[in-house]
Order: sequence, then C-alpha cells, then structure tokens
Amino acid sequence: MSLSIPTLLRLAALILLVVFIVEPQWFEPLFKPLTENNAPAIYNQGSLLSLTLLHLRTVAIATIAAIVVAVALAILVTRPFGAEFLPLSRSLVNIGQTFPPVAVLALAVPAVGFGEKPTLIALFLYGLLPIFENSLTGLTTLPQPVVEAAKGVGMTSWQRLTRVELPLALPVILAGIRLSVVISLATATIGSTVAAKTLGEVIIAGLLSNNLAFVLQGGLIVAVLAVLIYDAFSALERLAARRTGRLAG
Repeated sequence: MSLSIPTLLRLAALILLVVFIVEPQWFEPLFKPLTENNAPAIYNQGSLLSLTLLHLRTVAIATIAAIVVAVALAILVTRPFGAEFLPLSRSLVNIGQTFPPVAVLALAVPAVGFGEKPTLIALFLYGLLPIFENSLTGLTTLPQPVVEAAKGVGMTSWQRLTRVELPLALPVILAGIRLSVVISLATATIGSTVAAKTLGEVIIAGLLSNNLAFVLQGGLIVAVLAVLIYDAFSALERLAARRTGRLAG
C-alpha cells in the first residue's frame, strides 16, 4: 500500500528528528551561519538526546497524573450521586488555567524545591482542564439507545461504564488528552528556569549567550515533537471513532 505525501513528510520529520538528537554534529553546517564570534553551532552543554528523553518523561508523568484525576472527576460528576460536585470539580480543574505556569512554578518551588517536582505540578494543573472537559462532554453525549440497551441486558453500573460509556466517549477523551499533551510539551520548557532537565535548557543557553543556533535547536525539537505527537493522537482518535461507530451501531 502506497503512503500519502503527508505520511511521508511525517516519517521524514521523525527520521530527521531522531538523527539530529542522536548525532547533532552532522547538522553543524546548517546552524553555523546563525552563530557569531566563533560560538559553537551545536548545543554543547549537555546531550540533546538525554534532554529530549527527560523532557518527554516529565510531560508523560504529568499527563498520566492529569488523565487519572480528570477522567475520575468526570466519571464522578456524571454519576447520580456525584452530580452536585460538578461546580466544585470545574473550579478545581480551572486552577491551572487561572495562574500562568510561571506563577505556579514560583509558588511550588518554596514548597517542593527546585528541579522536576515544581514543573510536574505546573504541567499537571495546566493539563487538567482540557481532559476533564472533554471527558465530561464524551460521557454526557452518549447515544441513549445504546446506554438503555446496556441497561436492558442487565449490565451493572460498573459494566456499563467500562464496556459501553468509556469506549463510546474515548474519541472525545483522546482529543482532550491530545490538547493537554501538546500544551505540556511547550510549557515544560519553562521548567528549566527552576533547574528541571528539559529542552528549555537549550533555549535558555541560547538566550543567555545570544546564540540563535541554540534557541532554534531547542525550539525545533519541541515543535517537531508536538506535531508528531499531535498526529499520533489524531490517528488514535480516528481508530477509536471507527470502533465507537461499530459499537454504537
């Protein structure tokens, strides 16, 4: 089966990204014109591969925690016994959007110290809202004939949730997770201001030394990661939507 041009472009971007973070010196001629006074063209204060992996790890940990909390809250407030907690839940998940990430970092550092922990707190709070709202939308817009049919065949509340409601809501939930991950990928760069190991180190080093090559390298890696992960989640959403269509049918 032949691959489409967009797919080929994504594959090429992935290959170039992997090659660059593994062997960045191969790309030195491309970045050399962006430097001044014989400054290094390739980031030399650490490993780009290590920073990329640590950046992704931080985003993954924060996103998984946000998924667990946000989806659990959405399930709670869509049950009859938890409906009254909807306003409170919305207030809680909006905390991260009320304060900018820099402010959350400033508040978190005195409590948990420098490093990865304050960054995780900021990303976790910032990622709650899109996952919660999409989970809530997915669970409250289910096709009622399917839900009633599940009740009619004698499914328990837990069985309906796990076998019918969550599978049907999955495409919408994945859309919220996609948005949360992309936001976290970009936001995580500011974690380097509090000594977290992220790709923000590369950008900050470039700003401090007036080296545009460093800034571009850090920014490009984050941008390409965001595009590739966005596309990956979009593909998962389409797959989930097809399965949902078969379930609803």
